[in-house]
Amino acid sequence: MAAAVKMYSTRFCPYCIRARTLLDSKGVTYTDIGVDGQPALRREMSAISGRSTVPQIWIGKHHVGGFDDLARLERQGQLDELLQLTQ
Repeated sequence: MAAAVKMYSTRFCPYCIRARTLLDSKGVTYTDIGVDGQPALRREMSAISGRSTVPQIWIGKHHVGGFDDLARLERQGQLDELLQLTQ
């Protein structure tokens, strides 16, 4: 079973759009939690990630971070491996 992917994002954030594009290009199914105008969800995201910027991405129980972190994993050839891990 592949790891579940969860992302907190906003609709128009360029980094969120790039993260969605990368995940979509890999055929990854993910839960996209929109925090636009949702202060409670943004607080939840900040509380569990320790960060206040979007996107914040988890693969299984592993907190990847933002788009730059996701792209770094892809460049290093580690993203596919992480996506294949089970929870």
